[in-house]
Amino acid sequence: MTDKTQPTDPIVTARRREIATEHVVFKLLQHVESAHPGLLDSIEASLDHLGDNAHDDTKDDAAVRQIAQRMIDSARSS
Repeated sequence: MTDKTQPTDPIVTARRREIATEHVVFKLLQHVESAHPGLLDSIEASLDHLGDNAHDDTKDDAAVRQIAQRMIDSARSS
């Protein structure tokens, strides 16, 4: 049986929030792109301005851009 209590672990909470946010954003992108073709092209063109806001050794602007690019590619292919 699965425990239905809410975890207090911030990593679990962050993971769940990330999954939910990605789903909502993905569906929003698909919907708006269907009504306004070119949205994904515009977002893709802006990726050069996207970066990681970390101030330590984990900072990786390219990794953040790669995640955004995968989201755009997924929205295009669906």
